[in-house]
Amino acid sequence: TVYVLFLPFQILGAVILGFGIWILADKTSFIAVLQMSSPSLKTGAYILIGVGALTMLMGFLGCLGAVNEIRCLLGLYFTCLMIILLAQIAAALVIYFQKETLKVELSDIVVELIEDYDPADEGQRNLRDAWDYVQTQIACCGWTGAKEWENNEILKNKSNTEYPCSCSNRSKDLVEGGGFCSLEDPVNGTATSADWPVHEQGCMDGVEQWLKDNLGIILGVCTGVAVIELLGMILSISLCKNIHSEDYTKVPKS
Repeated sequence: TVYVLFLPFQILGAVILGFGIWILADKTSFIAVLQMSSPSLKTGAYILIGVGALTMLMGFLGCLGAVNEIRCLLGLYFTCLMIILLAQIAAALVIYFQKETLKVELSDIVVELIEDYDPADEGQRNLRDAWDYVQTQIACCGWTGAKEWENNEILKNKSNTEYPCSCSNRSKDLVEGGGFCSLEDPVNGTATSADWPVHEQGCMDGVEQWLKDNLGIILGVCTGVAVIELLGMILSISLCKNIHSEDYTKVPKS
């Protein structure tokens, strides 16, 4: 029965651990773009892996401490859960109060990616494929709009007579999956993004809309995790007090 009470914390740790591994392993989504462009996200993934492993270990130690009535293990379990919970609250506050700074940093990452996008560069293939996947799935172009692609070095050298295939609103271009497609109708002089058959919406709007659509799920998961951790702290304190009380009852009366 005691193990069943601590089982949710083993599951919680496994979920956090799996999420951290997924961030590092994902190569075909917007997470991959961030992970390969921003060292901070990769560091965050390792932190998640560490927190997940620690939570699973704490669940085991908490169960062991409860079964064998070892107060120090229950105390350690309580302390670690409290540290994890406080760290999560601190991270949430940092994200909330620094959201504009994070938004600017994210914009800089994507704009630099677009400017350096080169289908012939095999060293950037994973990052390139991830961004192509984002533009295809969200049906968007660039971060704020297709005009950002006019700053790409390769397209500028070709007078913008080519455009990113993953931005295209034509199904036949999407078959390419990535790289650049050529304009079918010739343009006198230098073309602009207005001449391209691409989506007008920037990916920033698509990402923000996705976050808004899934905000309830995200908040629900975060709240659920916090509640489980609080229950674990209450459970460990209660067991500690029970063990303490039992110790006094076992003292022989004089």
